[in-house]
Amino acid sequence: MDFIVALLKKLPIIPIALGIGGVILGLLIGWVIAPVEFVDATPSYLRADLQEDYLRMAIDSYRLNQSQDLAVQRWQNLGLGAQAAFTAVQANPGTQDPAVIKAYGDVITGVLSAGGGQPTDAGGSAGSSTMRNAIIIFGSVLVVGVLGAAGFYLYRLLGNRGSGEVTPTMQAVEISKNAEKTNFESLGLAPPITQTMTTYVLGDDLYDESFSIDTQAGEFMGEYGVGVSEAIGVGEPKKVTALEIWLFDKNDIKTATKVLMSQHAYNDPGIRSRLEPKGELVVVTPQAQILLETATLQLLATVVDLEYGRGPLPADSYFERITLELAIWPRQG
Repeated sequence: MDFIVALLKKLPIIPIALGIGGVILGLLIGWVIAPVEFVDATPSYLRADLQEDYLRMAIDSYRLNQSQDLAVQRWQNLGLGAQAAFTAVQANPGTQDPAVIKAYGDVITGVLSAGGGQPTDAGGSAGSSTMRNAIIIFGSVLVVGVLGAAGFYLYRLLGNRGSGEVTPTMQAVEISKNAEKTNFESLGLAPPITQTMTTYVLGDDLYDESFSIDTQAGEFMGEYGVGVSEAIGVGEPKKVTALEIWLFDKNDIKTATKVLMSQHAYNDPGIRSRLEPKGELVVVTPQAQILLETATLQLLATVVDLEYGRGPLPADSYFERITLELAIWPRQG
């Protein structure tokens, strides 16, 4: 329940509301304000049986007016379905005179043979109308999207500046950015594949960092990360007493894991028994170094900074702040 409450507190309510409003507005535009309508559509959009009925009426009309131009125009109105409809009429003339059906077919054959009129798949008026409506809907959705993005940007900009509140996550990012990374080459070591600073600050209840390991050529090698493993006490914010650091190697079936514990948690038998199944237990001390190894990778975690919280709980029982440097090398041998 505490996790759900913390998650709800972190959700950007205004951007979510803008997104929902944009969807509703888009549906209103697409279905109510400017719905897609077929205007002056040709019979090419009809079902096959209705196209056959249309052609029968065209043949009856030709019998009366003998207009070749009108006969060809109505044939073209059926688009690609014209030939199938004519074949069906020939096979089942019904009350129509087969001689008239043949005469109509001869007119169409003569025009087509002369290259004077190939059937098309859609009417110009209907296509134009459909395209116009599609452009209106697309433009409306685009405007809504731009307005939503602008609203989200203003919310982030004005919200952060206006309230002046610095969240634990923002504090953690700033601390990690200002922390000085170890120059391993000056220590006689090869430069790591990747080197990352990560910081947990009291109040960041959803702290869970993960990073990808890739070669210079972009080949995926694995992942590593750190997150909350155990908390003590009640109430908010969560009092984190142990962090879990892990290393995944694509060439190893097992993920290496170690649990970084506060002094109090490490000396508490109950907490130790709960955390032992997660991995090797390590007590956190300033500048301590923790090594994780897999089949082809090594992770060296260094405790760059550590500060315990002060409150009614036992001394050195939960972290106020902890900064870790995570460096990855290929494992030799």
